[in-house]
Amino acid sequence: MLEVNAPYDRSVITQLPTSDKASLEKAISTAHAYFKNQKQWLPVYKRIEILEKIAVIMEERTEKLITDAAREGGKPYTDSKVEVLRAINGVKLAVQCLSGFHGEEIPMGLTKASEGRMAFTRREPIGVVASVSAFNHPVNLIIHQTVPAIAVGAPFIVKPASATPISCLNLMEIFREAGLPEEVGVAHLCDRDSAGFLVTDPRINYLSFIGSGEVGWKLRSQVAPGTRCGLEHGGVAPVIVFDDADIDAMIPQLVKGGFYHAGQVCVSVQCVFAPKGNARDIADRIAEKAKNLVVGDPLDPKTEVGPIITDWELNRVGEWVQEAVKDGAQLLCGGENHSATCYKPTVLFNPPKNAKVTQHEIFGPVVCVYGYEHPDEALEIINNMPYGFQSALYTQNIDKAFSYGKQLNATAVMINDHTAFRVDWMPFGGRDQSGLGLGGIPYSMHEMSREKMFVFKTPAS
Repeated sequence: MLEVNAPYDRSVITQLPTSDKASLEKAISTAHAYFKNQKQWLPVYKRIEILEKIAVIMEERTEKLITDAAREGGKPYTDSKVEVLRAINGVKLAVQCLSGFHGEEIPMGLTKASEGRMAFTRREPIGVVASVSAFNHPVNLIIHQTVPAIAVGAPFIVKPASATPISCLNLMEIFREAGLPEEVGVAHLCDRDSAGFLVTDPRINYLSFIGSGEVGWKLRSQVAPGTRCGLEHGGVAPVIVFDDADIDAMIPQLVKGGFYHAGQVCVSVQCVFAPKGNARDIADRIAEKAKNLVVGDPLDPKTEVGPIITDWELNRVGEWVQEAVKDGAQLLCGGENHSATCYKPTVLFNPPKNAKVTQHEIFGPVVCVYGYEHPDEALEIINNMPYGFQSALYTQNIDKAFSYGKQLNATAVMINDHTAFRVDWMPFGGRDQSGLGLGGIPYSMHEMSREKMFVFKTPAS
C-alpha cells in the first residue's frame, strides 16, 4: 500500500494499493497489443471527441482538482488554481494542434535518378509511451505526459509521483468518463523497482521522465535499444542583471520566480548575478519582499509559500544554506525553518562559487545574489555549470540582450522576465545535464510520434 501524506502537516490523506510486476506486465502487454493492431486505433475525430470531453469534465471539477493538488503537493491554492486552469487549456491546445499535425511532401525529380516519383510523409504514433512523473505540478505534468499521447494515438502507461498520486487518479477517472479505453491509457502506482521494470521493457517505445537527473539519466542508460527518451530535470535558472536594468520592475518578478511553490520548480530563480555597485541593494530588496511573503497552509488562499515536500528535502535545504553561510555567504533573511514542514524564504549574498547552492539545483525557497565586476564573469560561471535550461537577462539594451543571450548555455532566455515563465505551447526542456528532448503540448506530440515516408514510382508524377 502507498501512504499519501499532506506535506503541510504530514497527516495521512489516504492509502492506495500499488502495482506489482505482474500487473505492470499485463498493462504493457495490453498496450502493446493495442498498438500492434492498427484496426483498433482510435480515429482522429474520436480522439478529438475524447479530449474535448476531458476538458469539459475538468472544468466541471476544477475546485476538486485544485484542492486535491494543493493538499497532496503543497503548492498554495492560488498557484494550484493557475496550474489546473493551464492543464485544462493544455487539453484544448492538443485538439487545436491536431489540425496542423501532418507530414509533408518530399520533392522528387530534382535529379535524373529521382524522376518519375512522388513522395510524402505522414506522422504515426510512436508506440507505447511510459510516463514517469514528478510531484511539483501534479495535474499539469500528468496532462503534459498523457494528453499528447492521446492526441497522436499512442497508448500510454503513466506512473505518478509517489507523493502526489491522487491528482493523477482524478485525471484517469476523467479520461475514462470521457471515453478513453483502458487499453489506450492507464495509471499505475508502483515502487522504484517496478517502475524500472516498466521503463526498461523492450515493448516501450518512448519514455517521458520528469524528475531528478540522477534517476533520469540512470533510466536512460537502461532503456531497451530503440526506445526514445524525453528527460526533464532541473538547473540553477541563472539571471544576469545589467547596469541599465529596470530594478523596480525586476524585483517582484525575481521574488515570484524564486519563491513560487517554495522554489520546488525546475526553472525557479536561484542564482542572480548583478553589478557589484548595486548587487547588495538588489539582494536587500529581494530579501525585504521575501520576509513579507505569507508562509503556511497551502489550502489557505492567502498563503504564498507552502511546505517542502518531505522532511528529508527540508533538512537538505537547511544544510545547504548553513554550509554556504559557514563558508562566507551573507544571510540576508530566512536560513531556518518556518515550521516543522516549511522553510523560510531565504536570500544569500555572495555565496562561494563552489557552494552547493551555486553549483546545484537547491529546489527550495532560496535565492542567491552575486556581485560581478563585468558581466562576462557571470557568463563564464553560468556556462561552466553542467546545466542548461531556462535563464534570464535584465537590460534595456537590445544589443546586450542578443549578445549575451546568444552566448548563454541555455535552451531559453527570458528578457526582462523571470526564469520560471512558461506557457504550454512553447518548447520547454533542458540541455546537458538538465535534460533531453522538448516538452510543451505540440512538441510532446511530435516526440510521441514518428514519421513514415511513402515513395510512389509512377509516370503520373
